[in-house]
Amino acid sequence: MTMSRRKAISLIGGGVVLAAAASATGFLATRTPHKALEPWTAAGSYSEPRKFALSYAVLAPNPHNRQPWIVDLRQDGKVVLLRDKQRDLPMTDPHNRQIIIGLGCFLELMSIAAAHKGFDVQHDVFPHGEDGPVAVSTFKPGAQADPLFAQVMQRRSCKEPFEDKPVPAELAADLSGFATIINQAEPVAALRKLTWDAFMVEVLTPHTMRESVDLMRFGKAEINTNPDGIDLGGPLLETLMLTGQLTREDQLDPSSNGFRQGIEIYRDMLAATPAYAVLTSPANTRADQIETGRRWLRLNLMTTRLGLALHPVSQALQEYPEMAEHYKSAHDMLAQPGHTVQMLGRLGFGPEVQETPRWPLETRIAHG
Repeated sequence: MTMSRRKAISLIGGGVVLAAAASATGFLATRTPHKALEPWTAAGSYSEPRKFALSYAVLAPNPHNRQPWIVDLRQDGKVVLLRDKQRDLPMTDPHNRQIIIGLGCFLELMSIAAAHKGFDVQHDVFPHGEDGPVAVSTFKPGAQADPLFAQVMQRRSCKEPFEDKPVPAELAADLSGFATIINQAEPVAALRKLTWDAFMVEVLTPHTMRESVDLMRFGKAEINTNPDGIDLGGPLLETLMLTGQLTREDQLDPSSNGFRQGIEIYRDMLAATPAYAVLTSPANTRADQIETGRRWLRLNLMTTRLGLALHPVSQALQEYPEMAEHYKSAHDMLAQPGHTVQMLGRLGFGPEVQETPRWPLETRIAHG
């Protein structure tokens, strides 16, 4: 994530940051990780229909930006989607539910992009069981364009505080076909507390916090080398790194100033939430998880169309032992008995944010 000026100054005081910035102006002007953002400009540059669609699919939202997709294109007119198991999140997502949801987002974005070129895509999900391909997707001519394609390049997950204004009832109604929208004061307050409590469990549980810290990319060079995980870049964050105020070690030390300030930043963000979007399913099969991802992707595109921002805050839905109390609370609040809460997201009016780094399509294609 890039950090706003307000956040960075709050970490160590404006004087130190501004002095460092003034002495390193030339350096700071070059801090954008352009190489890691090239897939955004490459989207749509392929003439072959499958690669055209896939060049957009690699921009799909996914947990911790792991980008857990590999595609096999050796069968004419088909895309075989495989899960890259090296990109699992065993500490926070031990059953790979969130990873599979991310793969569902990938499939839906591929379908939307293919339709823009007039191709319908039929997905055969887990055709050989869980140990085989995630999906075999067949491209055939004849699709009508999907109007949500117009929002693909503007879609973001906005990890910033939202404006202090409610989500209007008419916009909530427009989203009701995509998700359950919660914008009443009492349940919103309860969810603010739940998301905060669940976040604190994640960051104060050593093995789950270690998983996140191991995936942090500090600065332009790391982001360009590994354009996945949690990107910590931009001029002011890199100033903090240069001055020793932001280190990987601090992120693992609850007693450090950097850790405590990071907690406060996240507290401010979670508190600045006027509404929530929820996706549930009657069951929790792999097919349900894929379908959740497809629904989440469409919800994210629709919120973009309406001028709203969306940010998943699914810590309370994670299935490791330390989170069990909050997992139960989330289901008591949000789901019918026996149903599964698959996604929970903050909803509101947020600032524009930069694209998330991505691996180029060519690196996600299996060869042999």
